[in-house]
Formats: sequence, C-alpha cells, structure tokens
Amino acid sequence: MVGQKSTFYLVREEILPEAIKKTIKVKELLKRGDARTINEAVEQMELSRSAYYKYKDYVFPFYEASKEKIVTLTLLLEHKPGVLSRILNIIAGDRGSVLTINQGIPLQGVANVTISIETIDLAIDLEALLDKLRMVEGVKRLELLGQA
Repeated sequence: MVGQKSTFYLVREEILPEAIKKTIKVKELLKRGDARTINEAVEQMELSRSAYYKYKDYVFPFYEASKEKIVTLTLLLEHKPGVLSRILNIIAGDRGSVLTINQGIPLQGVANVTISIETIDLAIDLEALLDKLRMVEGVKRLELLGQA
C-alpha cells in the first residue's frame, strides 16, 4: 500500500453512514472553536473517539479537496458587456489564478464560457467563490466541470 495513489469520490452527504457525518461535524466544531478538545467535540456529537480517529483523516468538506488544485468551471453567460469581466475580477479579487478562458460565440443572447482556475492561493473556500460567481448579474448557469 505504500506509495499507492488514493482515489477520491464526490458523494452526496445523505448516503453517508452516520459515523462519517458525525466525524465531519466534529472536525467543524474543532475548526470553528465551538469545542476546545476532541473529547468535548465527540461528546457533543455523540460519537465514539475510536470512530472519530478511524475516519478523521479520510473525510473532509468538498472545498478542502479543491485546495491546491486546478478547477474547471463552465458558465452560461448573458451576452452583455462586462459580465465576463466581473467574473474575472471576482476570481482575481479572491486570489484565484485564471489559467485558461474559452468563450464560444454568443448564440441567442448567451455564450458558453469555460474557465480553469488554480486554487492554491485562493483567499476563500471554493464553495464561497462559486456562490459569489453565481450571484453576478448575467450568470445564467455555473457548474464545476472538473478538478485536477
């Protein structure tokens, strides 16, 4: 097993076993400072310490998996001046590094855009950045296409 590469899966929370969900919540309590010790956090979540230690190094929120990665977003943008510029300014403002931009010719008032971003220096978590981008006027759709 030494040197073997791990495989990661994106799984919806509702299908996870209760012990894994509670482990994630324990980690959040500790990170936010809502619990001072592991003992205090596992007691709050009614999780055994052994279950916490079994899973703690293997589960983490989606945005943590995308740290120090390259993510590719696909967007459907209204064909209006400044929409793409606002998106790029938000990414730059949160210290994302745009690696590639591909924009199709606008058809029926909308254009498809694909943007690859390096997230190593991102000032906020990826989920927060995606939420900010979705709020930009003129963004009709935004999806995470993939990560490397």
